[in-house]
Amino acid sequence: MKRTTYLLLLVVLLVSCAPKSRSAPYKDPSWPVDVRVEDLLSRMTLEEKIGQMTQVENNSISPYYLFPPSEIAKYFIGSVLSGGNSSGYYSLADWTGLAKRYEVEAVKTRLGIPLIFGVDSVHGFGHVNGATIFPQNIGLGATRDPELVRQIGQVTAEEMRAAGIPWNFAPCVAVPQDIRWGRAYEGFSEDTALVTELSSAYIQGFQTVPKGYGSSDGQILYALATPKHYIGDGGTSWGSIHQYMYHQYMLDTGDTQVDEATLRRLFLPPYQAAVNSGAMSVMVSFSSWNGVKMHAQRYLLTDVLKGELGFQGFVVSDWGGINQVNPDYYKAVVTAINAGIDMNMVPYYYQIFIDTMKQAVMNGDITQERIDDAVRRILRAKFMLGLFENPYGDPRLAVTVGSDEHRALARQAVRKSLVLLKNDNNALPIDKNVSTILVAGINSTGVQAGGWTLDWQGEQRNTLVGTTILEGIQELVGPNSQVLYNSLGQFASFSGKAPVGIAIVGEVPYAEGMGDRADLTLYNVHLTVINALRPKVDKLIVVILSGRPLVITDQYQTADAWVAAWLPGSEGAGVADVLFGDYLFFGKLPYTWPRSNDQLPLNINNSANLTGCAAPLFPFGYGLGSAGSQPIEWLNCQ
Repeated sequence: MKRTTYLLLLVVLLVSCAPKSRSAPYKDPSWPVDVRVEDLLSRMTLEEKIGQMTQVENNSISPYYLFPPSEIAKYFIGSVLSGGNSSGYYSLADWTGLAKRYEVEAVKTRLGIPLIFGVDSVHGFGHVNGATIFPQNIGLGATRDPELVRQIGQVTAEEMRAAGIPWNFAPCVAVPQDIRWGRAYEGFSEDTALVTELSSAYIQGFQTVPKGYGSSDGQILYALATPKHYIGDGGTSWGSIHQYMYHQYMLDTGDTQVDEATLRRLFLPPYQAAVNSGAMSVMVSFSSWNGVKMHAQRYLLTDVLKGELGFQGFVVSDWGGINQVNPDYYKAVVTAINAGIDMNMVPYYYQIFIDTMKQAVMNGDITQERIDDAVRRILRAKFMLGLFENPYGDPRLAVTVGSDEHRALARQAVRKSLVLLKNDNNALPIDKNVSTILVAGINSTGVQAGGWTLDWQGEQRNTLVGTTILEGIQELVGPNSQVLYNSLGQFASFSGKAPVGIAIVGEVPYAEGMGDRADLTLYNVHLTVINALRPKVDKLIVVILSGRPLVITDQYQTADAWVAAWLPGSEGAGVADVLFGDYLFFGKLPYTWPRSNDQLPLNINNSANLTGCAAPLFPFGYGLGSAGSQPIEWLNCQ
C-alpha cells in the first residue's frame, strides 16, 4: 500500500511538471513503467479494468470467419488465447493475421490498451506447421544443459513474436513425482534442483531482448513466459481426482496431499527462481492442496507468491479453473479473485464473468483496491513488453520461423537428450557402411513430437514438417548400404539376417489427464515389432519414443542396445546422428526408471535405500557413454 501511494504521488508530481503539449504519460515510453501504469489506471473505468482481467478463447468472441471481433472493443477485453484445440490455423501467415485482427480491435478503444495474445508453445511454436519443434522438456532435462535451454527459450520467443503472439504459457516448472501422470514429459525432471536450474534458463532466454534486436521504445521484455502450474501439480496422489474426459483422469488436476514443509521443499524453489529471473506471469494449477483448489488458495497465491516471493507480475487462472472453486459461480469468482487471481482464463462465457465481477464490486464482495492491484499487474507486463508502442507481429522475424539455424539448434538438443541405457556386443555406434539395416516401428514426426503439437493431444500422422528417425538413418548411411523399412517388422522379401535392426517403439501422443496411465509397459503392437525383428538381425537396437520411462524389463534382454529418445520434436535426424557415432551419448536420466508398474510412484525421494529387485531398473542420472555410468547388473526378478 505504501508503494502504491508513493507511485500515485509521483505520478501527480511528474504529470504536473510535464509540458502541456506532451501526450498522456502512459502513451509516452520515456516515462518509467510504474508511472505509466498509475497514469493509465487513474483514467480507467470499472468496465475497462474488468475487461483487462478477462481472457477469452479466440473462437468464443466474434468468430473470425463471420465478422470482425468488435466485442473485443465493446468489453475492453484484455487478453485472447488459443487453446490446444481452438485454432484451426496452421501457417505463420494464418497466425499473424489472427493475432492482428484482435489487436486492431483492442487499440480502437477509448484508451487504446492493447490486448495480449497467449498460446501454449511448450516445446517451440507448436501451433505453426513449419516452426521449429524442440524436444519436450523431459528430453531437455536429460541434457543437463542450461545454456542450450536458454537458447531454446530465445528461439521460441523469436518465432512467436514473428506472428505477433508475445505470451507463452510455458515453461512448466512442475516437479513430477509420479511418471504415470500425463504431464510428466512437460516437467524437466523429478529433481527440484534440476527443474529450478533449467526453467530459470528458459525464462531468461525467452524474456531477454536479444542483442542487436531493434526493440520498441520502452520495451524491457522480449516476450512473456509463464511458469506453471502453481503449485504442487506434480505431486498429486493417484486416484485423488474423479474427472472423466474420454479417459479417466487419475493424477492430473488431483490433490497434492503433503504438509507445507514438503510442498515448499519440493515445489516452491522453481517459482522463487522464476521470480528472480524476471517472470511477470504465473499460471495457477487445476490441482488442489489438501482438498482445497489452488485457485482458492489465498495464502499461497497472495501471501507466499506475491508477498514472500515478491512477485510483481500477474496471476492467470488455468482454462476455466475458477469454475471449479465452487458450484455457485458468483462464489467461485469472488473466492478466486480475492485469493489472488488477476486474470481469468474464462475461456468461453466472458459476458457472464464480466457481469459477475461488476455485481461483486457493487455488493462489496470484491474491493476496488483488489481490482486495481490486478489490473496494475497486468498493465505492468504489457508496458514492459512494449505492446503500447508495437502491438503487432514483427515481419522482420518471419524468416527465422523454422529456419536452418533454428532447426540446427533443435537437432543439437535432440543429440544431447539421448540416454544410452544398454549397449552390449558393441551394437552402437552403427557402421555407416553396413550392408543392410532393417528399421521397424514408428515413422512419424507427429508421434515423435508428442502432445501440444499442432493440436492439444498431438498428431499421430506424419504431417509435421521435419525429419523422422528413419529419414535421418537414410541420410547418413553409406552409398552401398540399404535401409529397409516395415512398420510391423515384417520383411517377407528379405532373406537371411541383416547385420543391424532398429526398432522404434514408444507411446502415441497425449496431453494432460488423457495421458494418465497405470500400465507403463510397451504397447502390444510394439512388442510384436521387437519380437518380429529380433530373429532377422544380428544386433537389435531399440529406440524408445516416450514422454516418460516405460517398463521394459521383460524385453530388456531381447535387444543388444536400448536408447531413450524421449519426444525429440521435429528434428528426428538428431537421433540418427548419435546412433551412427557422429556424436557421443551425453544424456542422463531426468527421472528414475522403474523395473515394474508395482514400484510406482518411484523417484529419487523414495528410492535411495532400495536394493536388488526392489530398486529401479535404472537410477536417476543414469546414462552410458559419455554420461559416465557403468552398465547395470542384470537381475532376474521373476
